[in-house]
Amino acid sequence: MQKVQFRFYLFLVFVITFFAGPFLWQVITSLKPASELATLPPVLPSNPTFENYASVFKERPFLRVVLNSFIVATSTAFLSIGIGSLAAFALAKLEMKGKSVVLLLVLSASMFPSISIVAPLFVLLRALHLRDTLFALIFTYTVFALPFTIWVLTGFFKSIPNEVYLASRVDGCTVFQSFYRIVLPLSAPGLFSTAILVFIFSWNEFLFALVFTATVASRTAPVEIALFPGIHEVPWGEMAAASVVVTIPVVVLVFLFRQRIMEGIIMGAIKG
Repeated sequence: MQKVQFRFYLFLVFVITFFAGPFLWQVITSLKPASELATLPPVLPSNPTFENYASVFKERPFLRVVLNSFIVATSTAFLSIGIGSLAAFALAKLEMKGKSVVLLLVLSASMFPSISIVAPLFVLLRALHLRDTLFALIFTYTVFALPFTIWVLTGFFKSIPNEVYLASRVDGCTVFQSFYRIVLPLSAPGLFSTAILVFIFSWNEFLFALVFTATVASRTAPVEIALFPGIHEVPWGEMAAASVVVTIPVVVLVFLFRQRIMEGIIMGAIKG
């Protein structure tokens, strides 16, 4: 028994190190002065400093791009949940033909790789004079997040007994009233966990943000970090500091709402 427990804890340490190791390494690198960044073998900083963090915010428009990322990610999450919940409710609770086909099409739409449609989207956004705007990113991210949102929320809504929905209809609720008064409150954990996953996707997305933005006015944090290197040098310390700043909000978000996320996952797993 003790041997099994030892192996389990050893495996647990390995998993934690594997996933948390890169982030911890970035934290260590961000605290090193420039003279220690290339030290071999790499060790903990002898004189920890926050000059890399100060440089990121003083010499670069990093606060602006972080705000852009927040606006885009938050807007995408709200739009995806708002539109996706309506579609998922129709697929889960309303009597309609071809629901299985629609769900299959939704799942198929989520399988298209981003790189395959980036060029047509670029042409479309440029023709509509939307390139280099936050709306272009919000629109694109919402389109890509909707298939996932609809698919997941359909499962959550199916977990609610039909008797509950039908009882609300018998009591005089319209279809929409049954949706927002009964189904949405009962599906709150699922809605919350899905919104967080969509937020994280939008916060970390790089390809579309790189192609569709050209100025700081609409640039997001991942793209700004990628543009840190100059012609003759790579500011590893500043890049590490910026990476830590961008990662911390996601870590805090997941940590604070981990219970809600787990409730949502469990709720979707036991759908009837």
